[in-house]
Amino acid sequence: MAVMEASALTTTPAFGQLEEHRRALTAYCYRMLGSPFEAEDAVQDTLLRAWRSLESFEGRAALRSWLYRIATNVCLDMQKGRERRALPMDFGPARSPDGPIGDTLPEVAWLEPMPDGLVISESDPADVAVARETVRLAFVAALQRLPPRQRAALILCEVLRWKATEVAELLDTSVASVNSSLQRARATLDASGVSASDPPPALDGPDRELLARYVEAFERYDMDALTSLIHEDATQSMPPYELWLSGRDDILSWWVGKGAGCRGSRVIPASAANGSPAFGQYKPSETGYGYDPWALQVLEIDNGQIIELTFFLGTEAIFPLFGLPARLGT
Repeated sequence: MAVMEASALTTTPAFGQLEEHRRALTAYCYRMLGSPFEAEDAVQDTLLRAWRSLESFEGRAALRSWLYRIATNVCLDMQKGRERRALPMDFGPARSPDGPIGDTLPEVAWLEPMPDGLVISESDPADVAVARETVRLAFVAALQRLPPRQRAALILCEVLRWKATEVAELLDTSVASVNSSLQRARATLDASGVSASDPPPALDGPDRELLARYVEAFERYDMDALTSLIHEDATQSMPPYELWLSGRDDILSWWVGKGAGCRGSRVIPASAANGSPAFGQYKPSETGYGYDPWALQVLEIDNGQIIELTFFLGTEAIFPLFGLPARLGT
């Protein structure tokens, strides 16, 4: 029955109005859930619930507000009894590049990258700047530290600029409760050093040249060239391994030590991830032919240097999401 109803969505005239909100709802659900795949499920469930209930929607509230109410309830239901999504930095101090790589933590719900194209519309430059900042990995990771209802209140007020009265109505609570949740949520984000109010500038010509030099140096595995591109206080993580590294020296030591299997890799551009440049990395295949997928590299740039590298290893799911080929030939 659900399959039949879902297939009927695209032929129902009223659904076109609902579908117009898909990108914005996807961005909201991603901030809430920290996973593009769960966000997609949440949005599909939201639109299906809305479509089923159109007859009971009598225009007493704006369609947008009604959809966000449904989406919020879907997300809150999905988060019941579940641990927050995390990055390796949440599990302890940085490791030595000479030590063990550590365990994969399959029981952990890892934060997952999101293609910009699914959540950011280029129609309004001001909205684009805010959207890029508020889907950045650091921001979404900080959101995951908040209880779900605090998270919803902060996203709706700080990111989407809803009034506290509107959020109180959506969450079925008081304005005082919303303001209290916002105060606690802001304190948590301030402690994390992230903000929704200071969007980073778009990549300029020098940044793009920096990225081109990075790709060339990484493919040559030229540590001297990479030294000039990576900030001395940069960090690297590699979910789902608990290992993370702090400092350029440790990062490059790991690349020529435990991570030396990356030598000879091919690196190709992917669609931007979380407001940041991203690349698909392919390691030489053990078969001796071509290159096998290894990681989606998401880079953070500041003041002309790379300050953070996140290597997401779940390529079977992530590469198709970013339009990357399953493997590369010779």
